[in-house]
Amino acid sequence: MQALTAGPVAAPRRQIIVGTTLGVVAMTMMVGGMLAVWSEQRTNFVERDGNWLPSGVVIPEVAANVALIAFIAICTFAQWAVWAAKRNDRGHGVFALAATALVAIMVINAQAFIYSSMGIGVGDGAYATMFYALTGLFMALMIIGVIFSVVAAFRFAGGRSDSEILAAHAIYWYAMSVIYTAIWFVVYVTK
Repeated sequence: MQALTAGPVAAPRRQIIVGTTLGVVAMTMMVGGMLAVWSEQRTNFVERDGNWLPSGVVIPEVAANVALIAFIAICTFAQWAVWAAKRNDRGHGVFALAATALVAIMVINAQAFIYSSMGIGVGDGAYATMFYALTGLFMALMIIGVIFSVVAAFRFAGGRSDSEILAAHAIYWYAMSVIYTAIWFVVYVTK
């Protein structure tokens, strides 16, 4: 009797990449919906009262622009971590993940500076409510990204050589850069 040959090797599972992609789609849809509501509220308010931005409120554009530019570094570091994982280079991979988290914390700090400089509260009118809802969601997504970076760094430093989590990590940060670019344009440029 002859034995049957082994079947084909199973394709690698990619749950983390699929899960991250679904999460990215969900957060992009949420932010896109909030930007649509922002635009509609702004249009209605301007047609009715003439000015959307409350008088006396100045948005520190330098901090918003620096945060936008920082996403170039975040995406570069995230991709560097993927490159290091494919070469099993733990030193560069952990450094790249730490740099990603550090620059992301700098973006969070820039947004906190914007909050403190504007001098308006959450309940100070339609503009303030929409501003804090939209940028607060962005801050929550940034904190999730920092946690993702820390978890990925610990997994990689601990000996896990799978590059899938780092690819998913890079996908997350690419999506965050697109999301912040949209927020930057709609909230900080068009005001």
